[in-house]
Amino acid sequence: MDKLKMETPDLFQANIEKLAALFPACVTEARGEDGKLKKAVNFDLLRQLLSDVVLEGDETYEFTWVGKKAAIVEANRPIRKTLRPCPAESVDWDTTENLYIEGDNLEVLKLLQESYLGKVKMIYIDPPYNTGNDFIYRDDFAMSGEEYSEESGQVDEETGDRLFKNTDSNGRFHSDWCSMIYSRLLLARNLLADDGVIFISIGEEEIETLYQLCNEVFGKSRHLGTFIWKRRQMVDSRAKSGVSEDHEYMLCYAKSANQRIRGALTDMGKYSNPDNDPRGDWMSADMTGLATASQRPNLHYDICNPETNTIYGCPPLGWRYDRNRMNALISNKEIIWPSNPEGRPRRKKFVKDLESQYTGMSTVLNTVFNTQATRELKALFNGEDYFDFPKPTELIKLMVQQGVPDEGIILDFFSGSATTAHAVMQLNAEDGGHRKFIMVQLPEACDEKSEAFKAGYKNICEIGKERIRRSAKKIAADNPDKPFDGGFRVFKLADTNMTDVYYSAG
Repeated sequence: MDKLKMETPDLFQANIEKLAALFPACVTEARGEDGKLKKAVNFDLLRQLLSDVVLEGDETYEFTWVGKKAAIVEANRPIRKTLRPCPAESVDWDTTENLYIEGDNLEVLKLLQESYLGKVKMIYIDPPYNTGNDFIYRDDFAMSGEEYSEESGQVDEETGDRLFKNTDSNGRFHSDWCSMIYSRLLLARNLLADDGVIFISIGEEEIETLYQLCNEVFGKSRHLGTFIWKRRQMVDSRAKSGVSEDHEYMLCYAKSANQRIRGALTDMGKYSNPDNDPRGDWMSADMTGLATASQRPNLHYDICNPETNTIYGCPPLGWRYDRNRMNALISNKEIIWPSNPEGRPRRKKFVKDLESQYTGMSTVLNTVFNTQATRELKALFNGEDYFDFPKPTELIKLMVQQGVPDEGIILDFFSGSATTAHAVMQLNAEDGGHRKFIMVQLPEACDEKSEAFKAGYKNICEIGKERIRRSAKKIAADNPDKPFDGGFRVFKLADTNMTDVYYSAG
């Protein structure tokens, strides 16, 4: 009979863990009666998340800003909208599983909750960086179009969707950006599958803010890492400060605990079998450690080659393995002994012993640059430059490989020029994957003086849809024997009334 535990389980902490799975933003730290820190519930924030009105009360220690509660309410507020199908603008309507949705992404995310709740394997977004020169969404839907125009907003003539230029002279410069992205992240988290991940591109302007927001929405423990993308190949000497800002960031968060991304493919070119070892290909691996003798005394010792009785001294930071493990490697003849007694023995690392074909992925991304993105987009549009600052397809492909190795849904609700759709189709053609994309983009009007407008593209959505059509044709031509889904169904966000039925995009 198993021994009985002499204490009951901590049901309070167990309940908090359950609550954290549903509302990670509500779980914080508090000091108990024993003076130790433990998890606790921020009931004020929990009440707000469960309420459809702004609640009054004292603010607690947390990351906050003017309008935070209103942003939570906005994320939870129901809408009376529908997605109208547009077969005429689509490609392979009857067979494709890809979607392109035109409309304000906050409202579209609300509609997607019905059909895609917990079904999205990966989200990638490239939101406005809040540089002071870009447009962001204004989410006060009670305000009329005329009022927006009066406040220097931008109103699309057909859809009424609204943007405004958030200059740094705005007294709520950071608060408006926080409210905009926070409500969308709350909805996006609901769409992620239990093994889903989200990648978010961001610049220096709001990187610290985005950390705080994501830690609230997904939980700090769900932060898998932050990638640094070297976007510029050549130094920019035009900067007034003399500092060339050559990088951007990409935050990665998981939906659930104990997740990981796929990782980078192991370089099998490092493995060979020069001595015809019957155990197969191997590579020479370092066995030196990383700890001083005071930190890990069990890793500091001399080793002896039993065939020559040569003694090899302990490295300054010891060995990677303790004596028992090292003796086993010696007995199995997995040690490469140097002829020089002053040399350092190394280990034979066999391919057969690899637990996975993947290894850790570096957080530094420096193999593809933004100039390549501009060139590839111009090539699709016959040399014309119709979109500013697109992301490289190869960069997004790399992230898709990490989040969706073979099949699943990829959502991008700041679609822009539709680089993500292009990357998904290209990757499917290359590796035979069955990934599907959902692109969401506000039909932001093109400047009438721009080359895109002069060529007949009235808004960004028209550019994005045309890019998908053209890139699909090019991918098919380049990969004639590798079938992939190059179609997409177009939906447009529209008003509805009580008698209308939502069209399910699923």
